[in-house]
Amino acid sequence: MSDHLSIARQVIRLEAEALQAFEARLDETFASAIEGLLTVLNSRKKIVLVGIGKSGNIAHKIAATLTSTGSPAVVLHSQNALHGDLGLLAEGDAVIALSYSGETSELLDLLPYLKRRSACLVALTGKRRSTLATHADHIIDTSVPREACPLELAPTSSSTTMLVAGDAVAMALMSARGFTAEDFAQFHPGGSLGRALLTTVGEIMRTGDRLAIVTPDHTVFETLNAMTRAKSGAAIVLNADRSLGGIFTHGDFARSFQNQPDVGSRTVSTLMTPQPISISAKALAAEAVRLVAERNIDDLIVLDPDSQEVLGLVDSQDLASLKLT
Repeated sequence: MSDHLSIARQVIRLEAEALQAFEARLDETFASAIEGLLTVLNSRKKIVLVGIGKSGNIAHKIAATLTSTGSPAVVLHSQNALHGDLGLLAEGDAVIALSYSGETSELLDLLPYLKRRSACLVALTGKRRSTLATHADHIIDTSVPREACPLELAPTSSSTTMLVAGDAVAMALMSARGFTAEDFAQFHPGGSLGRALLTTVGEIMRTGDRLAIVTPDHTVFETLNAMTRAKSGAAIVLNADRSLGGIFTHGDFARSFQNQPDVGSRTVSTLMTPQPISISAKALAAEAVRLVAERNIDDLIVLDPDSQEVLGLVDSQDLASLKLT
């Protein structure tokens, strides 16, 4: 058992050291590669990634990350490229070629065609003097002191460094292109973030019979009955002019009941929370999620952004059931 843990810890340590070395090595050559890729993307072209074996697997992950963060990318299968798939590479596209040795024969066979058609060739390689590096416009050095494999054979530290290099490229491009959380949501409409950033508060708030609405002179007992009918954990207290007076929750009742067993006969105005946290009906659901978490509350009053009229209520349980948290 201890041998297993010892090996695992050594692998993690060696890979972490490789990443630290990669970070320390980053310089203007990386920045130059990003500028080259930006020029291609800004001309409405794409990034094509190419690699063999483990590098090919990593190319797929990098392409997915690039595409999901606003930089269109595809993977060109090296072995099929010379048999028709080279048509995937359009004139003026950028190419990111992945090869630790920089001497992968299938990749080198493609080099003349990649150079001829691409506007920018970026090499992710561990060998700066390799054939691939020599022909690249930009080099991102992914060399490692040693592999984490006990035999120093299986790509481990090197593949992790190449993967992280791809993430660094994707995030640098995302930042440079001003890609926002809302943009991310557009590409991920099925996820919780997408729902939170594409859904407005007005679309998810409780209204009608699902609202417990009382006036300040209602008793706590009457207010609890209204909350029970609405199956709500909170009641909205409205003044005579329909302006917001406050909010009363089950938590307010529980805290008061401990010291005042006859609390049911008191008016709700004496126990409600005046000036409760509210949110605009036009706000994104993501803002409601943030407020609930930051203020440690369960309910948000929803207001009309212009008239400030009370329109509804957002319950934290609804956010969870809609998978917005």
